[in-house]
Amino acid sequence: MLILTRKEGESIRIGDNITIKIVAMDNKHVKIGIEAPRNVSVNREEIYQKIQNENLAASAVNETESMQNIADLLKGGSTEGGKNPFASLFSKKDK
Repeated sequence: MLILTRKEGESIRIGDNITIKIVAMDNKHVKIGIEAPRNVSVNREEIYQKIQNENLAASAVNETESMQNIADLLKGGSTEGGKNPFASLFSKKDK
């Protein structure tokens, strides 16, 4: 970890397109401003951890249930909306 000392009004550059500026300081807090491209996510650590935990929980899908749902759809079942998106692929119409 790189540790730098900065005074109020001074900045730190990360690469060519990220600037961190010390905006204000008091006894217990430092306010920083961050300039970064829109495609760079900037979050406080606790928010970042919450997002990661929620993403992990959302991706923890019961594989057996998911496979059963796919099998049901392929057999001609329907989705929650009442339609089977695969019905036209497996119709029993004679040509």
